[in-house]
Amino acid sequence: QHHAPVLLYVFVSVSSESRGQVTVTQPGAVSSALGGSVTIRCKTTQNVYVWSGYHQLAWYQQRDGESPKLLLYFASSQASGTPDRFTGSGSNSDFTLTISGVQAEDTAVYYCQSAHYINSQFMPEPPQLTPLDAEEQRLYSELLPGDRAPPR
Repeated sequence: QHHAPVLLYVFVSVSSESRGQVTVTQPGAVSSALGGSVTIRCKTTQNVYVWSGYHQLAWYQQRDGESPKLLLYFASSQASGTPDRFTGSGSNSDFTLTISGVQAEDTAVYYCQSAHYINSQFMPEPPQLTPLDAEEQRLYSELLPGDRAPPR
């Protein structure tokens, strides 16, 4: 009895353009046999932003019908719950995600997400606080000193 299951990886070619300045390119599809190894490349038209020596690049896995799940951040750091078979590497504008010992549950769409600092602006721009968030922050900062104040 011969079993040679082949997994088909379907990746979208992610074109994330911020004001037309950065394009991210990934392979259209990659396949692997169970137990094999697969490498997915992510290339950006501008160098990824580096903060304190850490490249601001993340990898996400999205299984069919599920929300995207963070696998790796800072290009190579494993998120909580990420199996050791997922590793990341790269620098500047060229990054790779490697899956060693591919398993059936690895069948998914994989996305890379990058941050850039262009013309003194972050791309994509960081989210702004909503008025509600700002109000909660103000209340929180006012509550803390009150908690430490001596009883009257």
